[in-house]
Amino acid sequence: MNQLLSTIVRTLVAVATLSVAAASAQAQGVTGDAQAGQKKADMCIGCHGIVGYQNSFPEIHKVPMISGQSDKYIVASLTAYKKGDRKHPTMRGIAGSLSEQDMADLAAFYTAQGGKAAPDAPKAADVAAAALVEKGACASCHGANFSKPIDPSYPKIAGQHADYLYVALKAYTVEGNKFVGRNNAIMGGIAKQFSHAEMREISKYLAAQESELAVVPQARFR
Repeated sequence: MNQLLSTIVRTLVAVATLSVAAASAQAQGVTGDAQAGQKKADMCIGCHGIVGYQNSFPEIHKVPMISGQSDKYIVASLTAYKKGDRKHPTMRGIAGSLSEQDMADLAAFYTAQGGKAAPDAPKAADVAAAALVEKGACASCHGANFSKPIDPSYPKIAGQHADYLYVALKAYTVEGNKFVGRNNAIMGGIAKQFSHAEMREISKYLAAQESELAVVPQARFR
């Protein structure tokens, strides 16, 4: 069963990668500028620039760490919020105000802030949780150590906040809600095979892995 699921995931990934490539081709010529992105990040740092900051929608959870994510993933996620494929009222409002150049600049800024794995981050040893992660074939997309995605438009998930990962996984199972949910055929198919309790275990396991992600406080919050 796991082998079959992995095969299905690889097939879906191939199709999705072609779609990403097509979208990237449309955006050719848009190069991000980290210094310009820093000047545009005021709308971001109020949540992503405060250590331990929590969001209360759709439930209380830490906002994701975005420093150290790839620039293409940040652009892809902002585009998904702008299009409504990711349903979060605040993020959709913010993303809707951004041009392709704005997104590229912000992505360059946040990408430049990461890149070093935490040397003392604990390795998860939960065998049952590891089996769930294997069942979900997470490494098929998110790569070695869940920190080297096979496509740069996919996120690094190692070390990400467990409560955020849990909320994100649940969002892929939501249908027909105007304010909550994420439209992604690959992740929807994977997430729907797990119970909420299993999603929590997967999220805790991934959060315990060594990470390149971080919250980098801006000067006003240090």
